Amino acid sequence: MKSGPIIIVEDDADDESILREILSEISVTNQVTWFQNCNDAFQYLKTTTEQPFIILSDVNLPGQKGTEFKKRIDKDPQLRKKSIPFVFYSTSVDQHTVNEAYTEMTVQGFFQKKESYEDIKRNIKLIIDYWKDCKHPNTR
Repeated sequence: MKSGPIIIVEDDADDESILREILSEISVTNQVTWFQNCNDAFQYLKTTTEQPFIILSDVNLPGQKGTEFKKRIDKDPQLRKKSIPFVFYSTSVDQHTVNEAYTEMTVQGFFQKKESYEDIKRNIKLIIDYWKDCKHPNTR
């Protein structure tokens, strides 16, 4: 598996707990770096020397919405060059936000959080497996 950290921007402690358990169950060995808000995640991305594996971000976050966070990444030449796969993973999904994500930003996926543990696990495994094999500009 590609070795960079998985960046998760999620402010719900219950969702974080479930995702931690699932990542362990599906044997993800990457470091997982958690942020509860976009500003902290952005500062991390600006200062880390590591090439993140993927960013999973909620849409509704305190302070700055996930969509604004992604637009901020897209406007930053240094971060655009990193070509970090970015996937929205959110409870609330409306067609306007999905359209905005794909037409005004460079996102690589938009998933609605599922109700059942097994469905969440299936989605997370699908996302991780896809990006393990997908080629992009910073694939080594």
